[in-house]
Amino acid sequence: MKSILKGTGVALITPFKSDYSIDFESIMTLVEQQIEGGTDYVVALGTTAETPAMSFAERKQILQTVVEAVDGRVPVVAGIGCNNPLEVIEQIHLFDLKKVSAILSVAPYYNKPSQQGLLTHYQMIAKESPLPLILYNVPGRTGVNIAASTVLTLARQCPNIVAVKEASGNLAQIMRIMADKPADFSVISGDDQLTLPLLACGLDGVISVVSNAYPKEMSQMVRLALKGDFADARTLHYRLLPVMQACFAEGSPSGVKTFLEAQGRAEARVRPPLAPVSAELREQICQMVKNW
Repeated sequence: MKSILKGTGVALITPFKSDYSIDFESIMTLVEQQIEGGTDYVVALGTTAETPAMSFAERKQILQTVVEAVDGRVPVVAGIGCNNPLEVIEQIHLFDLKKVSAILSVAPYYNKPSQQGLLTHYQMIAKESPLPLILYNVPGRTGVNIAASTVLTLARQCPNIVAVKEASGNLAQIMRIMADKPADFSVISGDDQLTLPLLACGLDGVISVVSNAYPKEMSQMVRLALKGDFADARTLHYRLLPVMQACFAEGSPSGVKTFLEAQGRAEARVRPPLAPVSAELREQICQMVKNW
């Protein structure tokens, strides 16, 4: 799994039509553009896909569409997570995962469990999952942080917990995981802006939002850094940095969808309760795309 999760994964957006129905043809096109751009694997049904605003039937259809579009050329990771471990287990058995390489499972949100609660949550899922699990730590969205000690305990005790996507923004915590983790356990950046410095700390890559809009540049930056060519990687990082900042200035995926619309690749529409970016930010993004 460590080799499969090396490099750049894209947290794929979900394009919507004017009636908020899912544009499955656009999903196929976007997947093709990611593979052509050098993206190493595709993450379906993540946060960037607006998964919380979808029915289970829609999520099943999106995963099927992504798997068909990828057609075995790169690995596919499926986001399956919620605040109830029994529901996560049930969904894992209801999805068609035959051509999926791993499951990305977000920390339980809203409940605000203790670290012992987080251990129990993931231990229950790991026991029942037929696929390797990637922990997803994003306390800014879930309201709970998976501590380094908890990640390390799960990495040592559960053979099929193979990685963590770290989006805490806490470099000290991430470095603690890197220092003490098992050799075959992967640590993946969940923050585009911190990816380059984290790669210097030894991380395996990124699951990226910005790659939706600039797959070639993002995957090349990661590839250079993984080879130790930080001079050229820095050049790409600082070129991408304004894009990264604009993508998250008023929330994601509203920002990156605006980039895609300005590029003529997908509409910027998001499902409520998310909202489009402001007219001012839209103008800034359009100008950035024009000047790219």
